[in-house]
Amino acid sequence: MSQHCIRVVIADDQELVRAGFAMVIGSQPDLAVVGQAGDGAEAVATVERLHPDVVLMDVRMPGMDGIEATRLITASSQDGADTEEAHTTKVIILTTFDLDEYVMAAINAGASGFLLKDTEPEALLDAIRTVYQGNAIIAPSATKRLIEKMSDGRIAQRSAPPADYTDPELELLTDREREVLVEIAHGLSNQEIADKLFVSLPTVKTHVAHILAKINARDRVQAVVFAYENHLV
Repeated sequence: MSQHCIRVVIADDQELVRAGFAMVIGSQPDLAVVGQAGDGAEAVATVERLHPDVVLMDVRMPGMDGIEATRLITASSQDGADTEEAHTTKVIILTTFDLDEYVMAAINAGASGFLLKDTEPEALLDAIRTVYQGNAIIAPSATKRLIEKMSDGRIAQRSAPPADYTDPELELLTDREREVLVEIAHGLSNQEIADKLFVSLPTVKTHVAHILAKINARDRVQAVVFAYENHLV
């Protein structure tokens, strides 16, 4: 195993699903499946034992579900953030169209993104690498359906605000920061945003950092949700 190999744990209650993902991931020289789990509790225990870089986490599993497991895993990573042996494990939630109602809860639990289970292999591999590098990943089609349900009020986490309501934090953003936030919501990477807006990559990174700070977002996933909730896209 190379020194920079990304270590992955797969958590899913279906053995065939785990085997399929393991085969795809194991075909890459920079990725390695170091553990598997059939439920949330086993996933948490496996992460505590192996300290992987990324977990692919199913939502619906017997006993502890993927949302609670994600919450425990990300909380554990944050608790050890100031220690010398700190290791942050990123979680990618795996979902299907019928499980969209769980995605907001998963994001709030600390997931770095979510993918559909029928994601193309190359997209899955790219997602693992993207999340490992500290970015977030969102399946565009899942995002569209999720936002549609949010608009219908079917998965509201709180009382629905008026249709024209916007968060006060939105007023803190400059015009350029709003522009960058819209592109983030459209799924563009920092480099793609830089190319589209004709600015440098460091400039985009600075804008992203300012945006996250001003809207109190943990990562790009929460920024995307903020953009949709405030009618920017």
